[in-house]
Amino acid sequence: MSWEQLWIFALAATLCWVAGAAMALRGKNASLTAMVSSAGTLIFFAFIVGMWIALERPPMRTMGETRLWYSFFLSVAGIAVFVRWRYKWILSFSTMMSVVFICINLFKPEIHSKSLMPALQSPWFVPHVIVYMFAYAMMGAVTLFAIYLWLRSSRKEPSAEEMGVCDNLVRIGWAFLTLGMVMGALWAKEAWGDYWTWDPKETWAAATWLGYLLYLHLRKMTKDYHLLFALLLFAFLMLQMCWYGINYLPSAQGASIHVY
Repeated sequence: MSWEQLWIFALAATLCWVAGAAMALRGKNASLTAMVSSAGTLIFFAFIVGMWIALERPPMRTMGETRLWYSFFLSVAGIAVFVRWRYKWILSFSTMMSVVFICINLFKPEIHSKSLMPALQSPWFVPHVIVYMFAYAMMGAVTLFAIYLWLRSSRKEPSAEEMGVCDNLVRIGWAFLTLGMVMGALWAKEAWGDYWTWDPKETWAAATWLGYLLYLHLRKMTKDYHLLFALLLFAFLMLQMCWYGINYLPSAQGASIHVY
């Protein structure tokens, strides 16, 4: 499997995701809708597995490789939410975001070598990245939904059910962020001898975690959805800094143990 074959798998997966999203919006059979969308996810996962075999390591080192997992877990999150709560719109949102990140990889391919530095040769590497990517996918979905509700609020206020969607997605995403941080701390202790060093990546991870925790607390204290939506957007921007923005910070250049 090579990077040049991504477009073939991406096209097949996208067709299934789009078909599933259309079926959901039209209220078609939920089980069949989930199966069609899942077929796309399995096709895309087949490419990831193929890259894993070809690289002889987990495809999780470069930004391009993590974007593969982000697209994959966005689709997984969308299907899971649809199956659990029957939200018709979620498959459209997850499909749109998955395709956006796939397109970034298609138009901006990165070099993918087989080498893996010693710090990444750890049993914590795969579960840590997978858990974080799933959390990022959930937070991406809730951010898009919050922006949609915010833009629509001039005509119609968000309903209790719609706000409940935001709450459910944030709770799930925050739980996985927490698990990812714990795994990261255990990995850091094994690799560098300390659980936490306030490295720029760790600092932004903590800020992101606290941002979403603040939303969960304020949600019980206020009905000002403008404030809540603004907080979700701000927390997601911090998440972007945690994910890839720290690579451009002067404080991380040559000093951060998380810039590879």
